[in-house]
Amino acid sequence: MLESLEKLAADPILGLTAAYNQDNNPKKVDLGAGVYKDADGNTPVFAAVKKAEIIWQQEETTKAYIAQPGFDDFNAQIIPHIFGESHVAVKDNRLSSVMAPGGSGALRVGAEMLNRAKPGATLWVSSPTWGNHIPLLGRAGLNIKEYPYYNADTHGLRFEEMMDTLKQANSNDIVLFHGCCHNPTGVDLSREQWDSVAELAKELGFLPFIDTAYHGLGEGLDEDVYGVRLMAESVDEMLVVYSCSKNFGLYRDRIGAAVVMGKNQEAAEASTSHITNIAREMYSLPPSHGGAIVKTILKDPDLYKIWKKELDEMREHINGLRVEFADMLAEKGSSTDFSFIKNQFGMFSFLGLSKEQIQRLRDEYSIYMVGSSRANVAGISPKNIDYLTDAIISVL
Repeated sequence: MLESLEKLAADPILGLTAAYNQDNNPKKVDLGAGVYKDADGNTPVFAAVKKAEIIWQQEETTKAYIAQPGFDDFNAQIIPHIFGESHVAVKDNRLSSVMAPGGSGALRVGAEMLNRAKPGATLWVSSPTWGNHIPLLGRAGLNIKEYPYYNADTHGLRFEEMMDTLKQANSNDIVLFHGCCHNPTGVDLSREQWDSVAELAKELGFLPFIDTAYHGLGEGLDEDVYGVRLMAESVDEMLVVYSCSKNFGLYRDRIGAAVVMGKNQEAAEASTSHITNIAREMYSLPPSHGGAIVKTILKDPDLYKIWKKELDEMREHINGLRVEFADMLAEKGSSTDFSFIKNQFGMFSFLGLSKEQIQRLRDEYSIYMVGSSRANVAGISPKNIDYLTDAIISVL
């Protein structure tokens, strides 16, 4: 049987990491992998996480399975963390949460639930979107369509085209939005644009599906969920998936959440009962450790304060790199204007380089980035920025 299977090509991002790891050039630069790196090129463990692990180690008395939806206090904390304690949907108990193995796990079980509700429903995704969105969500049975998003010429949004396309959506459709820090472009909706999108969702009745993977890495914790909170005020139903990989630094612990908002508490809980049933069929029960760390931090005012300070420093580091990177390219006489990088948010940016230029960067300078020219800005450091900017200018 198995001899019929042919070896697949490596994942374009994970394969890039493998190639980088095998490169012996001491000057090599990794701008492909979507992980945060500090000024020394390390992906650190948060001090708040270390402290929370000690607390949890002392509190944990068993390694028995946890409940299907996950820890009750994780779910109770994650909802106001995303929506705010005073949000009308929180006060009306219209939100129900389930722990999941990372944001990807939350995306998949959420998509499976939506496909149960409306088999083969149309799901609109931005063009471009995160490379795993279409296979991850499409395999659940949803019918994928794309709406215009990024303008490669202006390095901004094709907002009018986006809105014109989404006007074709109907009440049985689902529209996927990036909550903040759009991956891969770094170009986000403004507040005014979120206002327009929310009004359209209210008018047409489509279900918003919001992927929130970089909360706190754009402008701030409250600012980055403006669209999520606004949409929850505008529609009757929505689905939000949340990842703790980046903003808690818990990549390998795989912890996320799928949060359903229904017309009422009963509707939300009915939806999450299907999510837990789907999870039972796929991976049985959620992992414990990451959720335990997150709930410990969110419940403890002192730990939360430490965590928020670390998150703020991470965001300021990334935004500072954006400015320094663009300014250094300009100072060195770049023939291309890279000032757009300063106006984007999160870890990623489309640099607008051609595939040939990207290949030259890899072959001649051991600089690795995705073929679309998506670069992880957090991969830049004081140690490599001079070498990196010289290399980019040389291939322009």
